[in-house]
Amino acid sequence: MATPDFVLELRKHVGHARLWMPGITAVILRPHNLPEDQTLPTELPEGPLDPTQWDVLVVRRSDNGKWTPVTGIVDPGEEPAVAGIREALEETGINVIPQRLLSTQVVGPVIYANGDDTIYLDLAFSMLVAESSRNTDPWPADGENTECAFVRADQLPPMNERFTEIVRQALENQPAARFHSH
Repeated sequence: MATPDFVLELRKHVGHARLWMPGITAVILRPHNLPEDQTLPTELPEGPLDPTQWDVLVVRRSDNGKWTPVTGIVDPGEEPAVAGIREALEETGINVIPQRLLSTQVVGPVIYANGDDTIYLDLAFSMLVAESSRNTDPWPADGENTECAFVRADQLPPMNERFTEIVRQALENQPAARFHSH
């Protein structure tokens, strides 16, 4: 679903006026070429991740054709990490395990083609592919994306600076979140 029902209901009252929305970015990782006799990890190892040894799940957005990690809006009352789990499954058919908060950042204003004005408080997470999705190929499950793929972390498609930085932070694998101050 491209726009959550609660946002559509809000837009009936405020029109295109600016909305402050909670959002998530999920950097979904899995080991690159893990042997079949080994299970997927349920926790990230300590220290930096070698980009030649990890895959990142990326999606190509249907609205602008750009590659990104999985993103989405947090539903009212929903925990942000749970929103990441939900968005990954809705958008790609992949089950994930949240690992850590990577960063918080204000994104926007974003003005959509229909005139809607939004500013997001984005919470970025690193997540691992769950064993239950080990043999699942990602697919554009809900129409928000035209393509989904696991790509080795050192061979990512072009992404904007914000998403490139968030993926870099996920690979740095530091335990503390980054807080942006402009």
